[in-house]
Amino acid sequence: MIKLKLAPIAAATFLVLNACNTGTNDASKEEAIGNEAPGQPVETREQDAGYEPAFSGQMRAPGVTTTASYEVRVLTDQLSKPWGITTLPDGRFLITEKEGNMRIVSQEGQVSDKITGLPEVDAKGQGGLLGLTLDPEFASNKTVYWAFTEKRDKGNLTSVAKGMLSADDTRIEKATVIYRATPAYDGDKHFGGRVIFDKEGNLYLTTGERSDKETRPQSQDLNSGLGVCRIKL
Repeated sequence: MIKLKLAPIAAATFLVLNACNTGTNDASKEEAIGNEAPGQPVETREQDAGYEPAFSGQMRAPGVTTTASYEVRVLTDQLSKPWGITTLPDGRFLITEKEGNMRIVSQEGQVSDKITGLPEVDAKGQGGLLGLTLDPEFASNKTVYWAFTEKRDKGNLTSVAKGMLSADDTRIEKATVIYRATPAYDGDKHFGGRVIFDKEGNLYLTTGERSDKETRPQSQDLNSGLGVCRIKL
């Protein structure tokens, strides 16, 4: 596992369907950042004097504007605290609910029963069953990866597990924890929980900074599991 010095962001509330047209990015992102301002800074409040930016402009990232067309429609309101969502090969959505459930929702909004076989989660505060993603070879191996808050002797932490979705889509088989963002901490906030693969097959995970003053600096400490991690599978 390789630790990266980045800041984690992860959240989900409502299930919607989006359709958009995407364009190509500028080949030179560094040049674009240095010479162009696509919008006014999103954050305009006075900077917190207790935290110095790592580089000029870190606290004043410009907003992004787009002319892409899109459609938004509510598929269902029958989920309980939905958190993570990923699209299955057939167009259905695999979704996590904070309290520890995983479900499948169809394009028409039909919600499946709870998928069984998941490890227990610590759902207090902001914890619970968090983000998820499919293995790049999901079509052949049916493997799903997900992040969740796990109880430990000295508190809790963000963990990543993997398992195989059964042929009938009703259970996760061979669920195994593959990474724990140590050290554990007795708290209930800022667990991160976003998981995503890059083009090289590495799994990226955000693990938060656990909110409290004593843990925040660890998100930039390469000896801590807090922050953003790259897991080489």
